[in-house]
Amino acid sequence: MTGSVLTDPRRPVTVVILTWNGLEYTRRCLESLRSKTDHPAFSVVVVDNASTDGTIEYLEGQNWISVVRNPENLGFARGSNIGIRSAPAGHDIVLLNNDTEIGQPDWLTQMQITAHASSDTGIVGCRLVRPNGMLQHAGAYMPLDTFWGQQIGGGERDVNQFNDDRDVESVVFACVYLKRAVLDQAGLLDEEYFCYFEDTDYCARAAAFGFRTQCCGSVTVLHHENVSTKVNNTSHRRLFQKSQQLFRKKWERTFKQTRYTRCLGWHSALNFPTGYAISSAALATALDKQGVRVFYKYLYGPGTVLPVPEPSGAEAPLVDEIRRRKLSHELPQVVYGQGDMFHANFGRYKIGFTMLEADRIPADWARQANAMDEVWVPSTFNAETFRASGVTKPIYVMPLGVDPDYFNPKIASHPFSGVYTFLSIFEWGERKAPELLLRAFNEEFRSDEPVILLAKTTNVDAGVDVERQVANLGLDPNGGRIHLSLNQVIPTHQLGVVYRSADCFVLTTRGEGWGMPVIEAMACGLPVIATNWSAHCDFMTETTAYPLPIEELVPARAKCPYYAGFRWAEPSYSHLRRLMRYVFGHQAEARIRGAAASKYVRENWTWRHAANKIIARLDSLNMF
Repeated sequence: MTGSVLTDPRRPVTVVILTWNGLEYTRRCLESLRSKTDHPAFSVVVVDNASTDGTIEYLEGQNWISVVRNPENLGFARGSNIGIRSAPAGHDIVLLNNDTEIGQPDWLTQMQITAHASSDTGIVGCRLVRPNGMLQHAGAYMPLDTFWGQQIGGGERDVNQFNDDRDVESVVFACVYLKRAVLDQAGLLDEEYFCYFEDTDYCARAAAFGFRTQCCGSVTVLHHENVSTKVNNTSHRRLFQKSQQLFRKKWERTFKQTRYTRCLGWHSALNFPTGYAISSAALATALDKQGVRVFYKYLYGPGTVLPVPEPSGAEAPLVDEIRRRKLSHELPQVVYGQGDMFHANFGRYKIGFTMLEADRIPADWARQANAMDEVWVPSTFNAETFRASGVTKPIYVMPLGVDPDYFNPKIASHPFSGVYTFLSIFEWGERKAPELLLRAFNEEFRSDEPVILLAKTTNVDAGVDVERQVANLGLDPNGGRIHLSLNQVIPTHQLGVVYRSADCFVLTTRGEGWGMPVIEAMACGLPVIATNWSAHCDFMTETTAYPLPIEELVPARAKCPYYAGFRWAEPSYSHLRRLMRYVFGHQAEARIRGAAASKYVRENWTWRHAANKIIARLDSLNMF
């Protein structure tokens, strides 16, 4: 394989556009391409597949493009190849659908920079959004149980997620940059495909030649999607299924032989919006992306936090694919859930993976942990409390993580105008000390100061009246202004917008098993004030946050029996007030600390890092 790294982002590029009727879309595409492209060295070839709606007459009136007329509709692959062959020798190629619209002038320059940043990058796609503001595509992958290609991020509200360059299995060729090196070595598109799957096929073929496929996160293109089949009254399903059969015949054996290198049993929950299920789904999918075929059984039972059957239809298709794989006793098996459910593990090598927010764990948890071959916990704090509680089996720290595609400083934001916003996200209850936070903010600030506290809280206990409890605090109406968001459901993929719309995150927790809101806020670039005790201290330090000192360890009085007889930390009320005032008065310093925290977290504490640590541990046991 050969290639070159771009030193001057003006390498000549030919943009190839295929048309088959749809004149109004073609007109908008070309007008946006001409007016919104600042690259100095691009040319355009339009290949028409026998349009009959005036498209040819329009194209021939555009003296800035070259037009190739086909006598009949030759399909996407053959038509695109004709355009590629007509490009000047040595030009890189961009295939651009006629139902796309360009909105950012540097789109072509940015895709070219991504393509030539590494010699082994051969194919570069981009973010595609629909006219309704939904994300269509940020890369794609092929599920092995259905061979029905899935577009990463498809159907999510566009909040500028997936905004960094990333390696992906394939990209949609509605807008794709093909380096000349990959064309020279891998050849042109496979003309056995009339349309659909030719893009996935080409990415797979390029990979066989050693070329990577990337999605350029800095470029977003509007895509109307499937316009040719709609305007020409052609059956999308029939064409799709025919191409799917061809792709499966060519690639199924290869994909199944190379996709996975290891297998692991995963006994947990995946499809609930709370609790272990969120981190479980993130870990399982991260393992899958690192080549671990995860087999699954739902963990639930009387007395657990998930006593009901698991709902079907996960938001992420990969989660549903994992859920369909049945667990076997022949596999090494991880029970990821409460410590009193470790007994459900029936694997040939038994691993219990859990956490607790107090200074000890219940005796039953310790007993069941000692029935495992080994125990995993997400933090050094938990490792210490488990050993102190009598767990004698080997304990390994397997950190959780954060998804930098959804939690980073470039996610869209909608800040409150003219006010500095402190944000807290928590479940209402004694462990999160909401009364301490609300009182401290209300007493430290005055209502005429340009600062607010946004407390986004959920309450799952029907016996707790949050509004009454807030009223009983007797907050000063002239004190710091507080906006309480109670039980407002926000899709997980949009949660980063909430963080990015604030200026500082604060959490007066008395104890964390991991600290997901803390690490998400840090990844988004927020300065963080959080209690300096328990699990999140593994990644929250004086250089990455503003640790809140504790007064003492106090008995846990929460209703949950798991905390009975144990202690957690009492945050310092006076220090909390001082820290909030300090951050408010030193906003520039706080922004610098937040930026440093984001870099640190995204480089060291992602789900990919977590999956790789699990893989390394199991590899050391020769478990695969």
